Amino acid sequence: QVQLVESGGGSVQVGGSLRLSCADSERTSESYAMGWFRQAPGKGREFVAAVDWSGEHTNHADFVKGRFTISRDSDKNTVHLQMDSLKSEDTAVYYCVVSGLTGQAMADSRWYHYWGQGTQVTVSS
Repeated sequence: QVQLVESGGGSVQVGGSLRLSCADSERTSESYAMGWFRQAPGKGREFVAAVDWSGEHTNHADFVKGRFTISRDSDKNTVHLQMDSLKSEDTAVYYCVVSGLTGQAMADSRWYHYWGQGTQVTVSS
């Protein structure tokens, strides 16, 4: 089974940076894609980024436009989301996910069966 623990969320000013981290405490996600989704108030879950099982191939949502970067540690059980040039519209709860179905960095939430508790990111002026 997979148990995910997120960290790094918090409050920052517009233009600031945050680095989110997510670890699979059971260390069993080596063969699966991992990624991040977010959910803003009144909106559905939105794909942010994903990285494949090897850590070599990534998939970023169009709105990132070079601002966010997903990466995966060599142990393959930890992922990070470096968020730079944050905007107010980035305010959301960010969820770490593990596929459980594929090693490919898919964008559709239906490919991800394991979700973390979420960590709040608040960007203010």
